[in-house]
Amino acid sequence: MNKQQSFNSIYTHGFARVAVCIPQVKVADPAYNSAQIIELAQRAASNQASVCLFPELCISAYSCGDLFHQDALLDGCEAAIKDIKEASKSIRPLLLVGAPLNIEGALYNCALAIHNGRILGIVPKTFLPNYREFYEKRQFTSGRDCLLSEVELLGEQVPFGSDLIYNAVDVKHLRIHSEICEDLWTPIPPSTYAALAGATLLTNLSASNITIGKARYRRDLCARQSGACIAAYLYAAAGPGESTTDLAWDGHGLIFENDKLLKEAGRFTPEADLLLADVDLERLSQDRMRLTSFQDSVSVHKEQVAKVRRIDFTLNPVEAGLPLLRDIDRFPFVPADSGDLDTRCYETFNIQIHGLKKRLKASGFTKLVIGVSGGLDSTHALIVAAKTMDRMDLPRSNILAYTMPAYATSSKTKSNAHILMESLGVTAKEIDIQPSCDQMLRDIEHPYARGEEVYDVNFENVQAGERTSHLFRLAGQNHALVLGTGDLSEIGLGWMTYGVGDHMSHYNVNASVPKTLIQHLIRWIADQQEFDADTRKVLTDIVDTEISPELVPGKEDGEQPAQKTEDKIGPYELQDFNLYWSTRYGVRPSKVAFLAYHAWHDKEQGSWPSTLPEASRNEYALKDIKHWLEVYCYRFFKISQFKRSALPDGPKVGSGGSLSPRGDWRAPSDAEAEVWLEEIKNIPDSL
Repeated sequence: MNKQQSFNSIYTHGFARVAVCIPQVKVADPAYNSAQIIELAQRAASNQASVCLFPELCISAYSCGDLFHQDALLDGCEAAIKDIKEASKSIRPLLLVGAPLNIEGALYNCALAIHNGRILGIVPKTFLPNYREFYEKRQFTSGRDCLLSEVELLGEQVPFGSDLIYNAVDVKHLRIHSEICEDLWTPIPPSTYAALAGATLLTNLSASNITIGKARYRRDLCARQSGACIAAYLYAAAGPGESTTDLAWDGHGLIFENDKLLKEAGRFTPEADLLLADVDLERLSQDRMRLTSFQDSVSVHKEQVAKVRRIDFTLNPVEAGLPLLRDIDRFPFVPADSGDLDTRCYETFNIQIHGLKKRLKASGFTKLVIGVSGGLDSTHALIVAAKTMDRMDLPRSNILAYTMPAYATSSKTKSNAHILMESLGVTAKEIDIQPSCDQMLRDIEHPYARGEEVYDVNFENVQAGERTSHLFRLAGQNHALVLGTGDLSEIGLGWMTYGVGDHMSHYNVNASVPKTLIQHLIRWIADQQEFDADTRKVLTDIVDTEISPELVPGKEDGEQPAQKTEDKIGPYELQDFNLYWSTRYGVRPSKVAFLAYHAWHDKEQGSWPSTLPEASRNEYALKDIKHWLEVYCYRFFKISQFKRSALPDGPKVGSGGSLSPRGDWRAPSDAEAEVWLEEIKNIPDSL
């Protein structure tokens, strides 16, 4: 494969394509059913699936009743297995099919793994339901009662038991386990031990007749098991063609990954159904590595785990140029669903308020000092402060808010700062820091003090430092705490002035809130009717203003900010994407770029957060994604950690993480970034 083909293959980035197949069956007609199974498997194979899951007893149909004790039916099932086995020689994926098998005088409800002309293993059902409409013990024997570890079928010895894992030797992390229907309904399903033994793809061949509300219960079971086992979970229930003498069947298919639903069948379809999804096996492996409780569970259950047997097979998946069949959230910190977004904003806002309230009570302080620029971060921090005072039954006048214009402050942001402070009823003042900045620049003999237009980093840092120095002196004078405003995105990129600058405060409520979420938080707060009309209006204006540090003068009239932060460090929506995937999951740069390309290269595909204006919806070419990813990796891994190592306290708000040196992220300040930057060089500029 060339570089483009390799980059654009899901297998390069740790994914595997899986299929849940719901065939149309005829009761007690194995020849017909096997033909349907083969046809559906061929469809899945043409879509490059690696694993195909079919329902319980799909070769015979589940609803045969006492016909399972008829030798003619059992002989027909064995002949059908032979047909599927022969057909599998020209079908790439591993097939997991259900059939009744008579083994040494006992009848077992089995899941067969068939691949490339071989039966890799047979898993018998362990837990047989025998209540309400179920009477499986009338026909079948539990697999736990069988003393055999191998059985003979179609002239070959085949591993037998619920302790089998099928290991694809040429697809990293693809290890498959099967269980059957009721096995999942138990307190400790067999798949639990399989997951602890390394299985990443758990599958369930089910019949499961449909009753009112049962579909939701199945979803909950599959979600819980996939989450508890940190695994993908595939579920296939019997569908069209099963007997409706006393029961009905909906053909429910589900694909979960670590409790997230990737795909669900339409249910009650009159024809066969095929679900396809790409599961991120690498991400599952990463999560298992990070979560110490998972490895502790392996140790606790080591006797059961040690009994699990691995069966190797070679899959030979189609790799070249196989694009991702999966939705990737453009804004991983910001849900696209309006209900989920409302919950996210509500919880974030209240976590921040709760954290600040506790800090004030613990310290004995009743006043806050905050610098208000008219930008996003200080605006949101000020809103949090106002609500905290409300919750503590303290006057908002206890918030001492200062706007501190200097060389590059625009009239727009300065005006918005004053309007916001006034509308919130805080103690509002303005301090012109330009004279003190002038003095500092003269003291250090900066070229600007000699009349030269030198707007270097030192020129910028003098302003940031003077603002923070004023805030700390004001806090000391007024017996107050300095409230920090810098957000997670700035902390990740090191976009802050270290020490006595915007890096420092007594407590920072925004420390683990990314820029993209803050934008939506402010819009959400403006829609909540918790503040008056003037406040809501200025909030909307602030969130629509260009993001800028306002430290370098421009040649404009000064109404709008002259600097554009995103021209320097990249679009925050893209950098937040990079931050999420690299810190939350430890994903390598090439995979981050692959995911970003599928999320961002076409703005017409996928969903957007409900509060994002249409005009703000962007798309990015692969070369742009690559460029800004390089900027991100250099800044994050090479030059910013020393700032993160000395962060002030602040509450963690989301599972996306925090960069606190006391929490989610602990790293050396003098590490190198070469392994990340070198890999970026191998990312193509286009596809």
